[in-house]
Amino acid sequence: MKLFLPQKTLEEWALDDKADLQDGKLLVKDGNTTHTVSSAVHFQKLVSGEDSNGLLGRVKTTAQLTSLNAEHFADSCIIGEAAYEVVEGFVTEVIVTAPPRADPKKKAASPEADLLAAFILDKL
Repeated sequence: MKLFLPQKTLEEWALDDKADLQDGKLLVKDGNTTHTVSSAVHFQKLVSGEDSNGLLGRVKTTAQLTSLNAEHFADSCIIGEAAYEVVEGFVTEVIVTAPPRADPKKKAASPEADLLAAFILDKL
């Protein structure tokens, strides 16, 4: 799954010593994981013109902006006659593991049943 991380969030993580950005890699201290990141922007608001490329709410990397002939500076981006407000950040690929499948032969226990079982086992 692709994940967009705003620059502001990464700065907060760095100040809290939760993560660090080095040589195009995001080092997350909790879990000691490393993720390759690419510069990107999130298109938040159309300031003028028409969103003919359907970019509102989407994330584009710097390479994709170049292919769109975009002019990007700080929190703004101009593509053709359209001007957008963007959030700078990074995009990374995160591996998400699927939760284990439940055995269809077993009934799902309710929280009340779990509490009752814990109470009975505690009293034995």
